[in-house]
This record gives sequence, C-alpha cells and structure tokens, in this order.
Amino acid sequence: MLCFLFDLALQVCKNITWVWFFHDPAQAKAIAKVWPSNVELVFVPIKHYSFKEQLVLPKVFGAAKLDLLHVPHFNIPWFYQGRLWVTIHDLLWHEHRGNQVTTLNPGIYWLKYGFYLITVWLAVHRSEKILVPAQTIRQIVLKYYPEINQKIVITPEGVGEDYAVAACQALKSPLVSHKIETPETLRLIYTGSLYPHKNLALVLRALVNQPTWQLTLVGSRNIFQNQTISLATSLGVLDQISWRGFLTDLELIKLYRQSQALVQPSLSEGFGLTGIEAMAAGTLVLAAKIPIFQEVYQTAAIYFDPHSVTDFVAAVKQLLGLSQTERQAKIQAGLKLSQTYDWAKLTQLTLETYLTQPKLPALK
Repeated sequence: MLCFLFDLALQVCKNITWVWFFHDPAQAKAIAKVWPSNVELVFVPIKHYSFKEQLVLPKVFGAAKLDLLHVPHFNIPWFYQGRLWVTIHDLLWHEHRGNQVTTLNPGIYWLKYGFYLITVWLAVHRSEKILVPAQTIRQIVLKYYPEINQKIVITPEGVGEDYAVAACQALKSPLVSHKIETPETLRLIYTGSLYPHKNLALVLRALVNQPTWQLTLVGSRNIFQNQTISLATSLGVLDQISWRGFLTDLELIKLYRQSQALVQPSLSEGFGLTGIEAMAAGTLVLAAKIPIFQEVYQTAAIYFDPHSVTDFVAAVKQLLGLSQTERQAKIQAGLKLSQTYDWAKLTQLTLETYLTQPKLPALK
C-alpha cells in the first residue's frame, strides 16, 4: 500500500493536489524522504479505532476542503459529509467472530464488534466507490451487502517494485538451492500474523509426527504469539520452530530461498500477497484450498484442506515427491504468475477509476 500511495502521487495529473494524512512524519518518511510538489502532508497523531479519531478526523478532512476522500480501509470517519471512497481488503470479522478470535474481555469485544459492524455498514453505503482486491472479496461483500453491487471495483494487490528487483537479483545467485537434501527433510516458512484464523495450529499438529520438519515463523510480535508458543510446547514441537521478527526485503527473500515452501494455512484471507512474494523469490507455496487462494494463486500452488492435518501432510509429501523437472516447472509457474501482480497495475487501475468519475476537477 505504501508503494501504491507514492506511485499514485507521482503518476497522477499535475493539476491535482493530493493531501496525504499520516500519524506522524516518521510514517511519511517510510514511504519517501522527498514528496512531489503536488502533495501536501498532514499529520494527525491520533490512535486508530478510537472515539477521538471519529470526532477529530471529520474536522481535519473538512478543513482540507477535499474534492474526494479515499480511505484505504473500512474505518471511515462516521461524521464526514464529503465525497467518499473506501477500500475493503476483506470482511474477516464478518466471517470469523466470537470469543475464540480475541483476547479481550467478552463484554468489551462485543461492544467493539458492534462499532465495527456500524462502521462497515456506513463505509459501504456512504462510499461512491468500493475498491476490493479480488473477485472472491467482491462476492463476500455482496453476500452481506447485495445492494451495493454497482459500486465495487476490483483492484488486485501486487509485489512492490523494490521487492521485485531484489527477488530478481536473488534468483541469479548460485548460492542457494531448492534441492531437497533427503526425502524427509523439509524447511517450511510462514509469514504473517498469528491470529486464530491464520490456522497455524494445523501446521503445528502436522509437525508432531514429522521430527525432521522445521518451521520458521516470520512476523512482528503480537498478542497471539504466547498462545502459539503454548500450543507448540504442549505438542512437543517447540524445538522444530524458529522465530524471526521484522525482516528487510533482502532478508526475507534470502529466507524464502532457503526454504522448500511457504505455508498458507489460513481459513480466510483478503488476498494472500505473501504467497505471491514467495513465488517471486522462486519458492513453492503450500496453500489452503479456499476460494481466495485458488483465485490468486491459480495452478501455481499446491493445495490442501485447511481442516485436515492428514491432507496437509499429503500435500507436503506431494511437494517432496516432485522430480527436479516438476519442481522447476512449478517454480517457473509461480514466477510467471507473480509478474502479473504489481503495484504499478494497482496504481493504474485506481487512477483510471478516478478519471471516470463525474464532478471532479478536470484532470489534464
């Protein structure tokens, strides 16, 4: 998303002034140290998902005298009266809800859940356009809000340019091989959060009878890490797991290249960009057989039933059983697919959608 914001500011017509709202200057500098002359930066140090955010942001946006406000998340300002677009990445909390998906007190959780439902309802009904990353997400949105069909525009996510260049360079390196050392050896990697719907418990249970399998978990610490550690300890597989925090693109690509496969066991996702990034690095992907992954990964992944440890193990054995020729064909299919997803295309699709809208200032 950061790449998309900056690319859009660079590519759009010069007579348009863009106003980007950030929490603080450090957040803006994470995208670019120098911004185009047609971009204004506004800093609003307010905690996300707070009452203060809902009270203050409408005033901030109103003072900016925007012709159009595009919120890249469902969390729109309730009381903003101007023209509005929203990006809905998923409706995860519509699909997975209840005390099992949170560490909050039940009373607080259900109160916040009620505010979430109100916010999403307002977002989809007040927005002129709703951008979603895939046809699967479009169908999920329409399942809950069938009346907003004409508003939806599909804008797929993609690999950032810097990451794609780094991955391309890594593929030329002779230092890393995807060769399986023995039929039993397997180095798996997972990148992302540890929320319950990510379904890491399935992979941990699969490790129980596979002592030579190793799993690397990559991602920032979060509230569900202790639960994952507790489960791994109770299953006796903690020593088969290594933990990595934040990694640079180069570090992550190197780790992908040292792994036989990325695992994507999720029960629900908005897109699955980590799988595309792994494919761009030349790494195979083991993915849950859910609609969003099947849409995005097509035939480039090896699929398994996310509710069955037995089926996951069978998918791993299918991967281990690939001949070198079959393995390389699968890797090449992933590389080719990853090249069809990039932020430049998302930028162009979004810009084209802007250009079709009536009553906006002339774009020249």
